[in-house]
Amino acid sequence: MAQTLETLPEKLDEDLEGHDAVEGVLSQLDREMVGLGPVKERIREMAALLVIDQLRRDAGLQAGRPSLHMTFTGNPGTGKTTIALKMAEILYKLGYITKPKVVSVTRDDLVGQYVGHTAPKTRDVLKRAKGGVLFIDEAYYLYRPENERDYGQEAIEILLQVMETEREDLVVVLAGYKDRMETFFRSNPGMGSRVAHHLHFPDFTPEELLQIADLMMEQQQYKFEPEARDAFEEYINRRLERPRFAYGRSIRNAIDRARMRQAGRLYEHRDNLSKEDLMTIKAEDILASSLFGDEDGESPEDEKKTDSDGAKKQAPGNQS
Repeated sequence: MAQTLETLPEKLDEDLEGHDAVEGVLSQLDREMVGLGPVKERIREMAALLVIDQLRRDAGLQAGRPSLHMTFTGNPGTGKTTIALKMAEILYKLGYITKPKVVSVTRDDLVGQYVGHTAPKTRDVLKRAKGGVLFIDEAYYLYRPENERDYGQEAIEILLQVMETEREDLVVVLAGYKDRMETFFRSNPGMGSRVAHHLHFPDFTPEELLQIADLMMEQQQYKFEPEARDAFEEYINRRLERPRFAYGRSIRNAIDRARMRQAGRLYEHRDNLSKEDLMTIKAEDILASSLFGDEDGESPEDEKKTDSDGAKKQAPGNQS
């Protein structure tokens, strides 16, 4: 089902306008997002172009609206949805979209199962996204040439038309794995020609993943004891060698599991707990993961849900 992710008005700094507001968003991006150097640089370049175009218009110079459609490529959990939300905030602050929202969809939200079903579904999604950003995750699944009765091509044709004729009212972001997106564009050159900005999201390093964990813990008012942080670093190194790792999302799942183990450990003493007790994750909360006891290659319990929501769905929040 299509999901609307929105930068809520109370989270927008209403005291800042235009250029200052954009700089505020970029500074927040640097503070709150670990790694992603090339992505941050590209976002800053795009923001600079939009700001300068606005200054040109203010000076009475010609400044046509640039093409703003984008592709985000990379593995699950590398921050694509979060960056889409930040980009929506920048575009909203500069007046390029009227709502700071991202409507996140997959093939199932756009393509019908019988004749006459696809067009209404696709147009309904486009209506919901109008004035904001439409984020199509794993966009290449719209195109299935091996199935002559597939209706994905109809959705593509509607998207192509809207991306050209209604680009004043909508920004489209196509997301997915890099190699599959390249194949998708070769098979649908009209789509590729309408996308001006291609951003690739690199995988996080183990050191960056540990920084992400620290940031998530701080945001939730938890902290690792020193031995627990060492254990979590080892968890990351081991988990990277297993299948279905979803980077930032997998780190969040692992922290959630550690919080559950901490809660189980503290429950018997719930009437005599200090603030420090409630905040501290201990090494045993990490080492109890099945990853440390399973040497047969089976995925740890922390990641059993990643297959269903890691590669298919993006959720708002840090590094997702």
